[in-house]
Amino acid sequence: MTETVSTTRANTCATTCAIAGGGPAGMMLGLLLARAGVDVTVIEKHADFLRDFRGDTIHPSTLEVISELGLEEAFLKLPHTRAEKLSAEMGGRTVTIADFSRLPVRHRFIAFMPQWDFLDFLAGEAKRHPNFHLMMATAVEDVLTEDGRVCGLSLATPEGPLTLRCELVIAADGRNSVVRAKAGLVVETFGSPSEVVWMKLSKQPGDPAETMGHAGPRQGFVLIDRGDYWQCGYIVRRGTFSEIQGRDIELFRAKVREVSPLPPERIEEIRSWDDVSLLQVRIDRLKQWWRPGLIAIGDAAHAMSPIGGVGVNLAIQDAVAAANILAGPLKQGRLADADLAAVEKRRLFPTKATQKLQLMMRSGRRKDEDDAEKRKGPPAFIRSIVRFPLLAHLAGRLIGLGFRMERPRKAGLSG
Repeated sequence: MTETVSTTRANTCATTCAIAGGGPAGMMLGLLLARAGVDVTVIEKHADFLRDFRGDTIHPSTLEVISELGLEEAFLKLPHTRAEKLSAEMGGRTVTIADFSRLPVRHRFIAFMPQWDFLDFLAGEAKRHPNFHLMMATAVEDVLTEDGRVCGLSLATPEGPLTLRCELVIAADGRNSVVRAKAGLVVETFGSPSEVVWMKLSKQPGDPAETMGHAGPRQGFVLIDRGDYWQCGYIVRRGTFSEIQGRDIELFRAKVREVSPLPPERIEEIRSWDDVSLLQVRIDRLKQWWRPGLIAIGDAAHAMSPIGGVGVNLAIQDAVAAANILAGPLKQGRLADADLAAVEKRRLFPTKATQKLQLMMRSGRRKDEDDAEKRKGPPAFIRSIVRFPLLAHLAGRLIGLGFRMERPRKAGLSG
């Protein structure tokens, strides 16, 4: 459904801030700007939020934002599971690799909630404000510029082509961002040698009592409790999945059985290649997040590895920082390039630090290991936590809160 924004002439409309992408970053920023009194329009290319294998982790820092917005009680009534710690299986025993019990926040757990429920919740709260507009089933075709400054978007809506003019465009349309490509923002890629094959397996009595865990050689299998089923991720080397698909699926099931902590017969639920979905793991970052009239946040500014599920967390923190810095200038009609640069400056350190940590976690191994041992042994960071269990609390802080936790400004809460 497409909601009408301020009309200026046929096939043209106007808003103060246009946000491309109705994911966690876009919906949270839309809500925060609407609460601050800014006229804001969120554009989402899909007709709904119902898609499998999206980031479903709500970290303690995000829960803190929701609490400070006064939405905690309603939010926690939504179906979810909780993880007070993250674990990994090593040598037949379970090791805690991240412990959230000492975090200085209200909710010391990760909540696992289907992302469509999370986005529906944010959209519902945002729609309480008359200056919030949501355009579903609407795709960005191009970025409009005048005198070197971005001034709007060319859209394809269910009713036909539409020009949306605005003071600011926010690119929050994910790691394959159309907006950042059309705007000519340059991406720096750091690469990753792996991909994740996601699948659903039923949950049965006697299964591991873990909300989220890693198992197998090199921690090559991820197990996430979704309430009535397991979301499972099987990690493969980058570029090898097409080769795997060319073989009999039973060979794939046999590989999964080798690393899965679930009973072998459970893997028979993978009946065909239609039962799996491939996520290409990528770590990248824009060299500059903005140009006059436009800024990127979330995955559009920095794609993360799924390690720790921190991508959604950073996207939410980007949104909070952007709202804190940009709401006043947007509402008062005095937005400047310096404001956009301030958002990037605020979020660049936690982004760089998180990506550096992910790259270290991916590649950290003892230099004296031969190739065979590299394939068999767990990552160096897990070995360190086994030796020094208190490091699990440090890992819990970095995963749960990140390197810089953002809090909504009180002034931004007024409608």
